[in-house]
Amino acid sequence: MSEFLTETVPDQGNELSVLVISLLKGVLYMEKDPTLWKALIQLQVRVRDFIAVLGLELVFDEAEGYAFLRSKPETEDENIALPRLVARRPLSFPVSLLLALLRKKLAEFDASGDATRLILSREEIVELVRIFLPDSSNEAKLIDQIETHLNKIVELGFLRRLKPNLTVNGEKGTNFEVQRILKAFVDAQWLADFDGRLAAYQAHLNGESSEEDSDA
Repeated sequence: MSEFLTETVPDQGNELSVLVISLLKGVLYMEKDPTLWKALIQLQVRVRDFIAVLGLELVFDEAEGYAFLRSKPETEDENIALPRLVARRPLSFPVSLLLALLRKKLAEFDASGDATRLILSREEIVELVRIFLPDSSNEAKLIDQIETHLNKIVELGFLRRLKPNLTVNGEKGTNFEVQRILKAFVDAQWLADFDGRLAAYQAHLNGESSEEDSDA
């Protein structure tokens, strides 16, 4: 009987290795990899114990359907500071501003309760950020600049570019889905201070504009 049980118990060692390696590579989504997601639900305690040795912690949001690793916050009690395995990536001011605006839009969308996927056209995103950018008479240049920032946000995993033939509100064009993992990086407390942060952003822009004017 014991031999039969030994033969039929699945090998969780390999599953654990695959899970940790996948998480070290990037975000794990329930929709994209349901098999690994199911394994994570079963093995999350072992995953947490394993990655703790590396100075990492697991962010696992089962309701939203994503999981990722991040470095543990440093404490004064630690005698030896561990090197960062998950590198921090500094963001430019326009990218940070756009992320903030998308997070606010996601909060408003969730409050409406109409659907689960927030999809925005490129034109809608341009309008979100337009009032916070320096005035430009060159519309094509403005859109190109915002497109560059959008590409960066897609690369970071906070937006997903959809197929061009997808129709939103009866219009065809370039559309993006706001990934819900953005909520993990821009939390509720940050969002509560959003108006103050926008004022700081505006002051930052005005300062940049003044410097440019004085240089001219």
